Amino acid sequence: MSRFLNVLRIWLMMTSIIAAGYSLQSFRDHTFLYENIYISKPDLVNGLQARTFGVWALLSSVVRCLCVINIHNKTLYCVTLWTFFIVVGHILFELFVFGTVAPTINVMALFMVASISILGMLVGLQHLEAESGSRQKKRN
Repeated sequence: MSRFLNVLRIWLMMTSIIAAGYSLQSFRDHTFLYENIYISKPDLVNGLQARTFGVWALLSSVVRCLCVINIHNKTLYCVTLWTFFIVVGHILFELFVFGTVAPTINVMALFMVASISILGMLVGLQHLEAESGSRQKKRN
């Protein structure tokens, strides 16, 4: 396995742990969301919305962790990549369309981590394709 894919696996594991942390915080106390993310309209954040956010974060965490374990599974890899696209889309919609988030350090950190993850996974996809090509040549 290439060195880049090993670094990407470490990065994905870190994002998985971060997502699990967001999930636990959302289940524990819904004020976490309106104090850190949805600060522009905190009255819209309630326990149900926080738990829904927590379930999404937990699902993202599990998908990313599974990708770390089996990074050569292209379907799982693409699903993991989509988790980051969904985060970026969610942040952009909440910022520019719904106005529930402000460009605070917490929101920008989420946006940057997701954006860097997208770039890293797109580069990693090329490494995976190169590896699968070299495996095919060895088999022939």
